[in-house]
Amino acid sequence: MRRFVDRVAVVTGAAQGIGAATARRLAAEGATVAVVDLNADRAGVAADEISAAAEVAAAGGGARGFGCDVTDGPAVAALMDQVVEAYGRLDILVNNAGITRDNLLFKMPAEEWDAVLTTNLTSMFHCCQAVQRHMVAARYGKIVNLSSRSALGNRGQVNYAAAKAGVQGLTATLAIELGPFNINVNAVAPGYIATAMTAATAERVGASPEEHQQQVAAQTPLRRVGQPGEIASVVAFLASDDASYVSGQTLYVNGGAR
Repeated sequence: MRRFVDRVAVVTGAAQGIGAATARRLAAEGATVAVVDLNADRAGVAADEISAAAEVAAAGGGARGFGCDVTDGPAVAALMDQVVEAYGRLDILVNNAGITRDNLLFKMPAEEWDAVLTTNLTSMFHCCQAVQRHMVAARYGKIVNLSSRSALGNRGQVNYAAAKAGVQGLTATLAIELGPFNINVNAVAPGYIATAMTAATAERVGASPEEHQQQVAAQTPLRRVGQPGEIASVVAFLASDDASYVSGQTLYVNGGAR
C-alpha cells in the first residue's frame, strides 16, 4: 500500500517503541515523516534507519529527525512551523510521546503526578493546538492520539491512567471542534505491548520482561502480548483516507482483554 504518498506526518516520541514503528509504517507507505524526540541525536538515528529501509525507499517515503520538548508550548509551535517550512504542508500528527512514573497513590510525590500529566496529556494539547492552524488552512488533517488500556484504571498508575483517560476526552472534543474543517481526530488505546516502557513496568513489580509478558499473555484471549508494529498498523489506518468517516473514536487494541 502507498496511502501516504505526498503526505507529511509528525510523530512524537518516535525514536523507539510504538512511535518508531509508526514512523516507519507511515514512511513505508510513502509519507515524509518528522521523527520527533526529546533527544535530537536519537531522533536523527531513528530517522536515518527509517530512510534506509528498503520498503521506505521503494515507496518514496523518508524521515528526518527533530529534537523537541513537547511539554514546551512555544517549542512545539516552532517545530510545526519548521516542518511546514521544510515540506510545504503538514497532514498527519501522531501524538505518541509519553512516560511512566508508577507508584501507589499514598507514595506518589506530586512531582511524579505532574510529570506524567504534563508529558502524556498537556503535550498533546500543545501539539494539536500548533498543528490545527496549518490543518484548518488546508481543510485537511488526521490526528491520532495514543491513549492506553490503563485509562480504565490500573493499580500503581493513578497518574498514567488519569492522563490516558484525559487523552480520550481531548480526542472526542477535538473531533467536534475540528470536524467542520475536514480534520479527523481519533485515539488508539493499546493493551500490553512489548516495549521499553512495559519492561520498566515489569521491573517495578519485581519480574523480568519475559516473565511479565508470560503472565499477561496467560490472561489475554489471544494468549500473547502485542508488538509495536501491530499498533502502528492501526494508527496508519486512522491516519489514512480509508478512515475518512471515522472521528472522535478510541480504538482499544489489546488482544481481546477485558
